[in-house]
Amino acid sequence: MQKQNKIAGWGLLIGVLLIASSLRAPLTSVGALLPYIRDDLGISNTVAGSLTTLPLLAFAAVSPFASVVASRIGMEWTLFYAFILLTIGLVGRTLFGITLLLAGTIIVGLAIAFGNVLLPAIIKMKFPLKIGLFTGLYAVFMNIFGALASGVSLPLSRISGWGWQGSLAFWAVLSIVALIVWLPQLRKKRGTQKSTDENGEAINNNIWRSSLAWNITVYMGTQSMVFFTMISWLPDILKSTGYSSDAAGWILSLMQLAFIPFSFITPVIAEKMKNQKVLAAITGIMVMIGAGGLLIGNAVTIIIAVICIGGACGAAFSLSMMFFSLRSNDGQEASRISGMAQSFGYLIAAIGPVLLGFMHDLTANWVLPIIVVGFVGVILIVTGIKSGADGKIGKFKYS
Repeated sequence: MQKQNKIAGWGLLIGVLLIASSLRAPLTSVGALLPYIRDDLGISNTVAGSLTTLPLLAFAAVSPFASVVASRIGMEWTLFYAFILLTIGLVGRTLFGITLLLAGTIIVGLAIAFGNVLLPAIIKMKFPLKIGLFTGLYAVFMNIFGALASGVSLPLSRISGWGWQGSLAFWAVLSIVALIVWLPQLRKKRGTQKSTDENGEAINNNIWRSSLAWNITVYMGTQSMVFFTMISWLPDILKSTGYSSDAAGWILSLMQLAFIPFSFITPVIAEKMKNQKVLAAITGIMVMIGAGGLLIGNAVTIIIAVICIGGACGAAFSLSMMFFSLRSNDGQEASRISGMAQSFGYLIAAIGPVLLGFMHDLTANWVLPIIVVGFVGVILIVTGIKSGADGKIGKFKYS
């Protein structure tokens, strides 16, 4: 029996990591291909930027409802249906021009939203004594595949007969594998659950009036804004300084690779601290340093910049996921906090790619957009310090 439980535990962990691996690659694979999609379909920078923004809007629209659906049919079944939808969207967005590209992109965003919201809750529920470690592993796998997708999307598009369409569709293979491995988790019975504290008593679940919850939400949104803005426009920023398309794609991968060690070690450290104020403030400082390096624009400062921005995004992302768990009493409450933060947070993030694309169209350079990224670092510092305060949202002061 103990051996069966151990096997089941490993199966659950592998399933979680495969799902995590599919939450960034469908999005990051677009960045290096944006100039070619734009030129092939004859669209503006603003419309091209929407290919990254539309999934974020889908995240914002669906995230509050993910915990509701999960409470009705179970987190395991909800994730299964979401990944069927993801596979459909990944294939559909490569067919027949701009209309299906946009529609498929929205479907991909809707599906990924469920994974974004529910995976931190599953970690809280299934691995309560190892939240830091498994949050780190989840972030690492998600971003290893995200970085890989950024780096190989352009080479894949050059395979005979593939083009950007084949390169984007390739990532449906990963979602199909995740679906297959997740099948054993569907044996769990459906049911509802109320959030309780450590004494088993029902807690105040009106997180929408919690000042702590709103600070977590803004922190989540601003770190996502930096990440998705860089995913969309870093290749173009680099090409404006003289880098080739291939080099720009691999430097984008470097940014995401820098994400990985920070995303792993940060939650491990954070779990051992009474509060995470200092860690959160450091993420904002790193973004400001990164923006400065991009403005200077020489070979050395660009490398420093992408490492700082990637590291900051990695640490801030993991801290956001940790806040959902550390500030909640159980998995159900964690899913509600996650849903709220990711809904409004990704709505904030969605502004980034379109806003910076518009600013570039308006000014014909990247100076003003990069300054805006630096200002976002200030917001990260302020909201991160408040989010890092010790306490549970269910019992925290409401305002």
